[in-house]
Amino acid sequence: MTADKTAIRAEAERLYAAFLAAGAQPVETDILQPAETLLDLYGEDIRARAYVTADPLHGEMMLRPDFTVPVVQAHMAGGADPARYAYMGEVFRRQEHLDGRAREYLQVGYEVFDRNAPEADAEVFALFAGALADLNLRPATGDIGILTAAVRGLSTTDRRKAALLRHIWRPQRFRLLLDRFAGRAPVPAARAQLLERLAADAPEALVAAAGPLVGLRSPEDIAARAAALLEDAATPPLKAPEAALLYDLLSLQAPAQAALAHLRGIAPMLPAIEPAIETFAARLSALAARGVDVASLPFEASHGRTTLEYYDGFVFSLHGPADLPAVASGGRYDAMTSVLGQGRSIPAVGAIVRPELVARLRKA
Repeated sequence: MTADKTAIRAEAERLYAAFLAAGAQPVETDILQPAETLLDLYGEDIRARAYVTADPLHGEMMLRPDFTVPVVQAHMAGGADPARYAYMGEVFRRQEHLDGRAREYLQVGYEVFDRNAPEADAEVFALFAGALADLNLRPATGDIGILTAAVRGLSTTDRRKAALLRHIWRPQRFRLLLDRFAGRAPVPAARAQLLERLAADAPEALVAAAGPLVGLRSPEDIAARAAALLEDAATPPLKAPEAALLYDLLSLQAPAQAALAHLRGIAPMLPAIEPAIETFAARLSALAARGVDVASLPFEASHGRTTLEYYDGFVFSLHGPADLPAVASGGRYDAMTSVLGQGRSIPAVGAIVRPELVARLRKA
């Protein structure tokens, strides 16, 4: 069952008005966005989801895949501190299959730039939950910051930690790496054969014997990569207690208050997560002060790991029927402000709602 565009626009305007009433400034962004900035932030994966075109003056451009990046750019160019913004407009997502997923749809959002991070997280969640309360949506929350802190605190090489951090948003690849680094899975056969050859001959000799070079990598780059593979092969597995704690985090699902108690119980064995846990605790206090029942609020440590890669802290979503995408979703993206702020940064959190899903649920 679908809603007509008039009903969708009416829902969008109602939500937009609610966000403005909450103290946000209205903001507009261009529909055509420079592809280079988006590729730097999201990686080449964004090409599979965006409409890309070539502009004769500005180079590669994309139809706006979301609002967050241009809003952050505008704020970092001279916005107030603190600041709140609201926006409404179309976003575009390319689809590879005829499965009914929208290629163009309205998005309404709210972004907060405020140095009191736990209070800002609670503000955004409570605002969206309140605006959609009559739909009886199912909330889901998580915290990417706890998982990244756990990875950074592992007693292993920087190279292995970097590999795990790079794939946090790819759960299957992350799990495969973790299994290998923890000694729970063998090295893939092809890699094992390569390591045997590298161990038998110096990397430089293998490169020289391989024939003409094909591609952009220099012999030095290839030899350095081979040396890194040998170094990784000689690295001992993760300490068993640390690996067990990381597996525990990946599977943690509980009401938020109970999850906090569990995390505090394991923190002495992995001290690196203690600051993230205290931020989590402060957020729950701020949510409770806004009337959110944190004793029943669902929490999942892995929640948000399949969404956009710029989230680095609190994440949440609000869900209707299982056959629909999330009606609303958002999270914290502090690191993005550093990247786009050219040396300046400010804690930031925001969320979006899809008014066509709201209208569809009301119609149903």
